[in-house]
Amino acid sequence: MLSFTLLGPVRLLADGVPLTGLAPRHRAVLGYLLLNAGRVISMERLIDAMWGYDQPDTARSQIHASITAIRRTLRAAGADGLLETRAGGYVVSPAPDRLDIRRFTDLVAAGELRRALDLWSGEALADLSAHYVEGARALWHDRRLSACERLAEAELAAGRHRELADELAELVAADPLRERLNAALVLALHRSGRQADALASARAYRTALADEQGLDPGHAFAELEQAVLADDPALSPVTAPAEARPHRSNYLPFDLPDFSGRTAELEHLAGGQGTLVTIDGMAGVGKTALAVHVAHRLADRYPDGQVFIDLRAHTGGQRPIDTPAALETLLRQLGVPAERVPATADERGALWRAELTGRRVLVVLDNAHDAEHVRPLLPGVSDSLILVTSRRRLVELAGAQTLSVGVLAESDAVALFESIVGARAVQEPEAVRQALELCGLLPLAIRVAAARLQHRPSWTVAYLADRLRDHHKLLDGVSAAFALSYEQVSEAEQRLFRLLGLAPGRDIDAYGAAALAGLSDDEAEDLLESLLDAHMLLQREPGRYTMHDLLRGHARSLTPAGDEEALTRLLLYYLHRSHRAMDHLFPHSVRQRAGIPAPASPIAPIRDAEQAIGWLDAERANIIETAVHGPEVCLGFLGLAMRPYLERQAHHDDAVRLHDLVLRRSRVTGNREAEARAHSDLGLAYWRLGAYEQAQEHAGQALELCEEPYEQARALLTLGNVALRRRNDEQAERHLSRALDLSRVGADTWGEAHVLGALAVALQRNGSPADARRHLDVALALHRKVGNPAGEALVLNQLGVVLRQQGELGLARARHEQAAALYRALGNPADEAAALNGLAEAAADAGRAVTEHTAALTLAGASGNRPESARAHDGLALAHRRLGDHDAARAHGEAALSLYAELSVPEAGEVRAFLDELVAPR
Repeated sequence: MLSFTLLGPVRLLADGVPLTGLAPRHRAVLGYLLLNAGRVISMERLIDAMWGYDQPDTARSQIHASITAIRRTLRAAGADGLLETRAGGYVVSPAPDRLDIRRFTDLVAAGELRRALDLWSGEALADLSAHYVEGARALWHDRRLSACERLAEAELAAGRHRELADELAELVAADPLRERLNAALVLALHRSGRQADALASARAYRTALADEQGLDPGHAFAELEQAVLADDPALSPVTAPAEARPHRSNYLPFDLPDFSGRTAELEHLAGGQGTLVTIDGMAGVGKTALAVHVAHRLADRYPDGQVFIDLRAHTGGQRPIDTPAALETLLRQLGVPAERVPATADERGALWRAELTGRRVLVVLDNAHDAEHVRPLLPGVSDSLILVTSRRRLVELAGAQTLSVGVLAESDAVALFESIVGARAVQEPEAVRQALELCGLLPLAIRVAAARLQHRPSWTVAYLADRLRDHHKLLDGVSAAFALSYEQVSEAEQRLFRLLGLAPGRDIDAYGAAALAGLSDDEAEDLLESLLDAHMLLQREPGRYTMHDLLRGHARSLTPAGDEEALTRLLLYYLHRSHRAMDHLFPHSVRQRAGIPAPASPIAPIRDAEQAIGWLDAERANIIETAVHGPEVCLGFLGLAMRPYLERQAHHDDAVRLHDLVLRRSRVTGNREAEARAHSDLGLAYWRLGAYEQAQEHAGQALELCEEPYEQARALLTLGNVALRRRNDEQAERHLSRALDLSRVGADTWGEAHVLGALAVALQRNGSPADARRHLDVALALHRKVGNPAGEALVLNQLGVVLRQQGELGLARARHEQAAALYRALGNPADEAAALNGLAEAAADAGRAVTEHTAALTLAGASGNRPESARAHDGLALAHRRLGDHDAARAHGEAALSLYAELSVPEAGEVRAFLDELVAPR
């Protein structure tokens, strides 16, 4: 088995034995390809990587010779196809476990830090010499030290300070200016009873930092030094059981390594004692960079996690993230599983506040619109720190510390520019001053202009300033920097940049960019990576690209009329790939999507259900935004393709938004089929949200418009379900009987099974128990026939209810247990709650009922299932009264009444009567 190492000397190993035969230049080419494993690297990029601007005339032939030599070695090792030639260049794609940098990254992500560091056998690319090597080596050295710092903190937390002290001393000796390493060493020495050594180490770091950089240690280090000097008992190790420690997350974006200035602001933020801090200022002034930088500096004070969300209030062409979506993102970052995130904003807010109680978490709420945008995201009583950035002053937030950020001071702007450009900036101070003035002293503009100069060795700073001045006749300083950056990329990159500015979604992947621009996937990825290198795009997560809002606005200013064809291509791509994803996730409904036309160009395949759900989760918001702000094409088909996913994953708000859009646009275009289907989809979505009036209205209109038996049956099923919830049982039976006939006419086995289950409930209530049992038996057989385990679980649950009502408690409990097991296997806690409530209702023992209703309440509350939450409270009220605990009975009865009243269902009256009759014990 062939493997590769870059974390040390670059080697090829066959079954652990190093292969020979590659010259140093050949290994340098191989090393660069491996650093970019899986990505096509062009000849021009390889030449630039090997020699930079000092390219020999024989560069191309030397690369060809290196590729030939590498292939010869791989062929001899039995890996002939590992190095491929593609249209755009060369690509090496070893398996992840065969490349040490991939293994290192995966192990670090998994928290297996010791195993990750054991992969290193020296400095990265230790025996290579090429233009790219110094930068790559520095990058991997920093990643190694970051892993060392994380390991040290974990070891200290576990109480292994004595074993760690010598190891840390070696690391600090090699890298004396790493603050986290020095802090870990000081703490390890102190905890080992070596206070004098700990203070000496702290002084050594302070001296080295002052001598090398003219800086003082950060606030956290200074606090540690003072605590060691005072022998503070708080420094003693406190080891908690691993299972008792809460989930720790770190979602902070990358901290800029050349962050400059803002000394007063940093002192204000680091020294403040408040729990809510707002940072406001104009666009491009560096609010986010400042918040992220201080968040990284303060991270150690908040050991329970650091989370970050861009609220997108001032992102051109995009809607701000609303409260429910923001809370969902924050909860997921804290480690709350998707199935535990409630449905409503109020419930999500309550869970968010509960998760922060007793924890120290650092939260960055970036790009907020106003105080009302932020207020629902704030914790209750908490030791957490909330940093909020906004273009507005958020004076309405009571108790918040405020910090208004202006443009950089000239000295700080010079420091930032020099840190990027280097010696040329020092040699031309007047030209630097002029360039910075033309950039408006805005950090974002300075970075774009300085990065362009950095990669143009023949340019002087004065030449850069002249270029900026010429553009200043038409544009202000910020736009001048953007325009200059735009001019320096290729025509293909310029075109993609303009088109990306038009895309309504938050971010995009290479496949989506390819569709937007009408390119191949490989071409799109190469262009995206080039724009990323030019600082014209951002990448907050692997494989996904986005723009800063100022750059997006600049891109849109270049094509004010938009590009309808590009957005049409993007929307069609979303349509067809979502269609492919649904085929994996919902194979039983393929026939229902038969009307979707074939794509005009190839669509990237989806391997399996896991990839399908991952893609849909990543693209859901982008698909909805593109549908809302994009062209009026294929929306009916998009709603048809997306509806099973949105329904199953409980994205009911998105379903309402999409299907309402389909409804409105289908009315304009006169597409009665799409209009009817949209009504049907809205009826289902509103029913799932518990909005029964809207559900009945849309299902009724769907019934009037639908011509296909399948869609008519679907609308009638919603009407029947609404009637069942309102206990209009005879009406429910009429609707469901018609739905059953239509589903059979339409040969819709899946729909027939669902209708039979609901109809059985109506028949049982209407005094036809034998018919109810027969219908449920048939429904169960049909669900098993079409391979629908969720439908099978639903019928088992319905059968349990019918059996209980017929007095067969043992059989009822057996069916509810089967249903609960199926729902558990499917990862569906919302419906598992219904099975547990059924179990409790069939329990002869009140104590068991309390246990099972409580379990149901936990699942229903976490998944936002309001009807089952109400049912659980109702059952608990009855069970506690049987046990003689009237206080608990009243508390649960009042909770049930509140929920039933919100749902406007008859159970509200029954619970109200129960509470009126309940007599508290004297």
